[in-house]
Amino acid sequence: MRLRQTDQATPGGPAHLFAVIGFCRSQTGKRRSLQVCAGKAKRTMSINSAMLAGASGLRANSSTLAAISDNIANVNTVGYKRLRSDFTALLSSQNRQTTHSAGGVRASHSARMAEQGALQGSSQATDLAISGDGFFIVRPRAAEANSLDPYLYTRAGAFSADSDGYLRNVGGHYLQGWQVDETGAVNVNPTDLTALRPIRVSGIAGGAQASSRLSLSANLDASQIVSTSAATYNAATNNMASGAVTPDFQTTLQVYDSQGGLHTLNMSFLKQGANSWYAELHLPSGEVVPGGGLVDGQVAAGIVRFTPFGQIDIANSTLPSTFTISQNGVGAGPQWSASEGLATQTVTLDIGGPNSPGGLTQYESPSILATSQVDGTGFGSLSAVEIDDEGFVTAIFTNGLSRQIYQIPIATFANVNGLIAEQEGVYRPGPGTGVLNMKGAGIAGAGQIQPRALESSTVDLAEEFSSLIITQRAYSASSKIITTADEMLEELIRLKR
Repeated sequence: MRLRQTDQATPGGPAHLFAVIGFCRSQTGKRRSLQVCAGKAKRTMSINSAMLAGASGLRANSSTLAAISDNIANVNTVGYKRLRSDFTALLSSQNRQTTHSAGGVRASHSARMAEQGALQGSSQATDLAISGDGFFIVRPRAAEANSLDPYLYTRAGAFSADSDGYLRNVGGHYLQGWQVDETGAVNVNPTDLTALRPIRVSGIAGGAQASSRLSLSANLDASQIVSTSAATYNAATNNMASGAVTPDFQTTLQVYDSQGGLHTLNMSFLKQGANSWYAELHLPSGEVVPGGGLVDGQVAAGIVRFTPFGQIDIANSTLPSTFTISQNGVGAGPQWSASEGLATQTVTLDIGGPNSPGGLTQYESPSILATSQVDGTGFGSLSAVEIDDEGFVTAIFTNGLSRQIYQIPIATFANVNGLIAEQEGVYRPGPGTGVLNMKGAGIAGAGQIQPRALESSTVDLAEEFSSLIITQRAYSASSKIITTADEMLEELIRLKR
């Protein structure tokens, strides 16, 4: 029988079996039967397999010790998922019930990705945790990243701004998000990673907001005498805005333009008759180009009427509820002058109405402006950044203005345990993870984002120390298999004497 080189080197293989038989027959004074020698060879094979099983036990338990050591070392690592060790028996096929060839054991280790770590509060606004399923999406580099830089996934949410203002966690990976456009819309794409951008929370340009709503509470004196100028009043030719007619009551408000500049808006009233007043809203004439029948800086004009009970009669009043000042050269109504260079601006005028508190009233009491509210802000620089539980990153400015700039997506997989661990607490997709799906926080099974919080490690020290003791004992027991098998082999060899 010709033996392969591999057979000659395999313990318990054909070459080894014939070697034992030959040794058995040559070491006796009289020739033993082939059956006796073959029995000794089989016993040798079983002892060798036991020794190899002991060696596999040493390998499996030493590997498990390493996994336990990683767990204990990372008990305080944010977002760490503990490793679980599973043992699998490697049984050899058995030919007879009277003999057994040991197969040994193999250990495999996997991170328990689905386990939720406890959430701990944080004072830093950019510290984030996920409660539920999903991962943050990160990359090794920020703005300079290219196609060779992979997209990775992590639960380690201890993010802070680097020198360029990009959010980076302690592992050096940069948080990715969807950018919010100027209209506040988000281009959500569940599978397109290239739509993501590194999140930057500094170097954001300041902003201003034009006034778009004006409301007031004021009283016009019901006992006001109708002046002689009321008889010749005409909004287009003989008006209060030009100064040709002296108003019975006038108040001023400050409004903001599209560049955050302040303008003085005058509200002038002239009594026309019982329960009826002429009204004009006008800016300094040099700031506004006339248009739409309005002159001398007027932006709105009409008549305000009241009920016999002193409340405003909106249905019979002609003063517009909104007015628009168009960009120069645009529109048919009043326009900003060319020197201003301002954008079109529409303002809603709230002067009250049926069942509405405040607004304009007419009672026998001196004319007075009680309160006024005008929105809009002047220029403000970036003051702070906040992240809400929907994952929106909001820039807050010194003027009180706030603007959403990014939304942080949550990445989910069909089989999270198929993710493959990398250095610095990140994971990459494996062959069994399934399809990537990016969603907003709390949508369709994605976890909730918890701002100002961090996810603790899932390691339980009591469990790990118990496993450590068991592993140590199992390792010692496996080493005892080898020493015992060695003693039995030595005893078998002594049979030649």
